[in-house]
Amino acid sequence: MNHDILYGPSYSLARVRLEAGEEINAEAGAMVAMSSGVEMQTGVQGGLLSGLKRSLLGGESFFINTFRASAAGEVSFAPPLPGDIMHIELTSGALLVQSTSYLASSPQLTVDTKWAGAKGFFAKEGLFLLKVSGRGHLFVSSYGAIHEVPLASGESYTLDNGHMVAFDESVSYNVRRIGGMKSTLFSGEGLVCTFTGPGRVFLQTRSEDAFLSWLIPHLPRSNNSSR
Repeated sequence: MNHDILYGPSYSLARVRLEAGEEINAEAGAMVAMSSGVEMQTGVQGGLLSGLKRSLLGGESFFINTFRASAAGEVSFAPPLPGDIMHIELTSGALLVQSTSYLASSPQLTVDTKWAGAKGFFAKEGLFLLKVSGRGHLFVSSYGAIHEVPLASGESYTLDNGHMVAFDESVSYNVRRIGGMKSTLFSGEGLVCTFTGPGRVFLQTRSEDAFLSWLIPHLPRSNNSSR
């Protein structure tokens, strides 16, 4: 399975070339285009219960689209927001991915949900993360560019909670306030996540929450005053 990441990091497009008989799974709505010889089937990966878990708990679509090549061809994917796409080849262990960052993966990988503990609620990533495990190809997306931070054993790295994309299961994390109560309320930072290695942390250079906080006050207000 060969691939190219085009037009990144602002408007990335993942182009995946499939040989006859190869398959790739993708989040519903991620497909941009496909060549002749590639067919799409919609189903529930892992059965009904796994689909419900990903949909209700992980925030993903209940359905997964599978693209299979009857002859050599290509299929391209893109996320809904402008940003980056990164290809990650998993060979061992598992990667924990925030739900909106999963884009596509080879069928050899298992995509499930993982309880993040109560700290997940305060981290704004929900109580569940997606757990991707096995050996195969994974494509994750972001709002903004994706930056990888490798952490040695015992090394820590602090990240604003709106910028997290994914991290290795070997990495532990906790949620805390940055500074005192005044800093939490007025600095614009609030809660942060501190990750401790060994493993990798993937962050996005822009935050959807920060963008919405800027955008909403600039939206025109409807005039409901009576004439």
